[in-house]
Amino acid sequence: MRKGRIFLLLGTICLVIAFILIWQKWNGSNKEEELSNMPVIDEVYSLINEKSVYSVSGEVLVEGALRGMTSALEDPYSTYYTEKEAVLHKQSLAGQRVGIGIEITEKNGRFVVVAPVKSSPAEKAGIRPFDEIVQVDEQRLDGKTMGELLEMIQGEAGEEVTLVLYRPSAERHITVTLKRMEIKNDTVESEIIEVEDAKIGYISISMFGEKTADEWFEATSDLISKNVDGFVVDLRDNPGGYLHSVAAIVSSLHKEGEVFAYMQNGEGAMEPLQTSNIEGDEEYLKQMGKIPVIVLQNEGSASASEVMAGAVQSWNRATIIGMQSFGKGTVQETWALQNGGELKLSTNKWLTPKREWIHGKGIPADIEVEQHPLFLLEVIPLTGEYKEGDFSEEVAYVQKVLNGLGYTVTRTDGFFDSETAEAVELYREKNNLIEGRNMTEDLFESIREQVTLYKEAQEHDLQLQMGLSVMVHILEGEF
Repeated sequence: MRKGRIFLLLGTICLVIAFILIWQKWNGSNKEEELSNMPVIDEVYSLINEKSVYSVSGEVLVEGALRGMTSALEDPYSTYYTEKEAVLHKQSLAGQRVGIGIEITEKNGRFVVVAPVKSSPAEKAGIRPFDEIVQVDEQRLDGKTMGELLEMIQGEAGEEVTLVLYRPSAERHITVTLKRMEIKNDTVESEIIEVEDAKIGYISISMFGEKTADEWFEATSDLISKNVDGFVVDLRDNPGGYLHSVAAIVSSLHKEGEVFAYMQNGEGAMEPLQTSNIEGDEEYLKQMGKIPVIVLQNEGSASASEVMAGAVQSWNRATIIGMQSFGKGTVQETWALQNGGELKLSTNKWLTPKREWIHGKGIPADIEVEQHPLFLLEVIPLTGEYKEGDFSEEVAYVQKVLNGLGYTVTRTDGFFDSETAEAVELYREKNNLIEGRNMTEDLFESIREQVTLYKEAQEHDLQLQMGLSVMVHILEGEF
């Protein structure tokens, strides 16, 4: 009898425990899921989950909220990346990646080119700073995020991608097809250019990546050992990169402890960034401290490249030649998030050593030099057959090339008039093409070759030529 009561008591206890567990689980499932300490956010999250006719996962809703918060800043350089987008973003300054080589920023929902990376498919296709990307392959970019755009552009080496760009300077859309390639980020290239009796070290910095400072020291050491008389440092179309790389490079050009930029946080507190001591061969450092320097820049020189230009200009350490730079005066930091994504946030303004904020204005050139229009023309595919009276973008392109080559072509709007036909006939005769006044494939092939050869010829780079000329005058004590 006593055993029976014990079993009955144990059974009752088990039933009570089971009832409590079931009730707790049921009660917990009916509680609203709390995402934050802000009731309104949890309220909207719950209402969408319960009432919306559109079915969206909680993860997507959270990521949408994260994007919304960064968008509310109205800062094109602050953004949220998903886990996949974060991987793509990290590749941009890595040692090697597959892509088309382009730096992009987002402004008011528009994707604007800062600069193409030198020797990349984007540069070879003629993509320019301030071009707006409106379509990738068949997909319009309306409503797309920066991460989605980066993912659309990425792909396997050898694959093609077609971009539709709006070019404000020409007030028209252009279409370019690029082949993705492995882009090895050797960011510094150098050579010796001999002008009159001077040996000038030409140094091109395509971006400030992880190893740029090491590449700079290697290149400049080699040039110094070959007794060059001066440096022409090319920062054109350099979209920026790591601040620590810039710090090391400017430290090699000036004395220790000199302010090369100021960081200003959101509260207005100003922190000076100073040059540091560079270890190395004493003779090398001595030469680096006194060698004359010319810096080339254009409207594609942005961010970290502007920090360098602003520093050497403020110190009177270099002469800036070219065009006004892009005008990016903020510094971003990146944080890894719990969901695998990243938050990139503008945390500081940076100012020149003279405490000037160049955001939206850029660094002015000491000597402004515009390139020849033909030098700026992109090499684009040309197809079709056109005769007098036709109107097309292909006709406009050929008109601009012929005008740049010195032929009498008044119109460059794409209308094939009699004057253009006469110029085509003269061009055909001069270049041993089939006689005629029409634009056909043989003419297009010859025109593309002319543009390519023109752009590759160093003497047609007017900004570089001015830099070399000024350097010669400096060496002769005339500047």
